[in-house]
Amino acid sequence: MRKRKYRKIYQLVNPLTYAMTGAAVTDEATLDKLRHRELAAIEAFRIGRAEIEDWRTIGDVSNLTESMARAGIGPEALDAVVKVHEALLDAHERYRRTGKMGTTAQGLTAMRDVYEYHDLQRQSVARSVYERHIAAVRNKINSKSPDVLIVNRKEKDGSEESV
Repeated sequence: MRKRKYRKIYQLVNPLTYAMTGAAVTDEATLDKLRHRELAAIEAFRIGRAEIEDWRTIGDVSNLTESMARAGIGPEALDAVVKVHEALLDAHERYRRTGKMGTTAQGLTAMRDVYEYHDLQRQSVARSVYERHIAAVRNKINSKSPDVLIVNRKEKDGSEESV
């Protein structure tokens, strides 16, 4: 008879904790970091000193809000998302003409509305659902889908940068 060896296998991930974490709503510390970044971008647009990173932050928020709204999570946000996309395109044109990026009062109001809708959306769904929508929007951006807001602009050296 062969000698049997009993090995203890330690689990690296506790499946119950992992499942509960995925099903839970995103924790407050992570949400506070996201909120601060998004509110700082809106404030930069308000004072007319927004940069490309602020433009991308607002664009990501609006694209993610649109994705979740089309999936049935807060569909009333779609009107505000359309207004934000128009405001971002206007801000891009203004940036190309003057070198400064800002928005109008209507655009700023739409950005604040989208921020509020998005904050409610991400608080009302499980983190796994939120992460799934983030991945879907990221894949659409990478594939240059016409459904998401991406603007390419030519740099002085001839290269293209996606704004």
